[in-house]
Amino acid sequence: MYQAGLVLEGGGMKGIYTAGVLDFFLDKGLEFSSCYGVSAGACHLCSFLSKQRGRAWDISVDYLDDPAYCSVSSLLKTGDLFGVKMCYDDIPNRLNPYDYDTFDTYQGRAFAVVTNIVTGQPEYLRLRDMHRDIEAVRASASLPLVSRNVKIGGKLYLDGGLSDSVPILRSILDGNRKNVVVLTKEVGYRRQPSKHLGLIRLRYAKYPKIYELMKNRHIAYNQMLDYLDAQEKNGQAFVIRPQKKSGVGRVEKDKEKLRLLYEEGYQEASENYERLMAYLDASAWR
Repeated sequence: MYQAGLVLEGGGMKGIYTAGVLDFFLDKGLEFSSCYGVSAGACHLCSFLSKQRGRAWDISVDYLDDPAYCSVSSLLKTGDLFGVKMCYDDIPNRLNPYDYDTFDTYQGRAFAVVTNIVTGQPEYLRLRDMHRDIEAVRASASLPLVSRNVKIGGKLYLDGGLSDSVPILRSILDGNRKNVVVLTKEVGYRRQPSKHLGLIRLRYAKYPKIYELMKNRHIAYNQMLDYLDAQEKNGQAFVIRPQKKSGVGRVEKDKEKLRLLYEEGYQEASENYERLMAYLDASAWR
């Protein structure tokens, strides 16, 4: 296990790129002492920690045509575009069983990043027992406007990407001098202002911090990219990201597009492997 942070960005179905990267890591037996998953990154982190190669891919594509998995009808009936029962109960417990026992053997620390909708602050919920803590993963992946708020311990949460899209700073503050960061946005990407601020203001009138986060999200995200570039130059980050725009949407039903992006993630992880191993040198191994 490397004494290093693994930081996984969200991005909806663009996260299939991360699934490809993580499957390569599993093929090479790579483990990290601290892991931080945001939104789709938190979902794919689960299968990585249970060492179930290919599971993240299967879950992403096997149920695309099932309205209980992801559909407008699910959104209208339940308030969630991605069906909660299917995604967080039927799939892990019956359809594509999660290896809870292997997860329990993980010796590091894993976190799902969530946004407290009252304070507007990110919180980093520790994943210790996936039977229980799947709710933290659900909260991390609950996109605004198309998901219900998730209540955990008396607090209400939404997508972690609202407040900390790429928690590299948190990982560094936790003591990780080396960090492997997997982004789902391509080289040269810069976030633009949200086009849905009016809807956000109406939907979250009781929670004005959500509007503030969305209004300023492009500024915070682009500042994070600048910070990440600086950390990459000074050796505190090793970044893997798509080299070109994929055309995959946040909610994507085209399996061929998803396959190509998954394969791109696997291939880029492979091409960066020697450099990554040089970065994760012997001093980082425990």
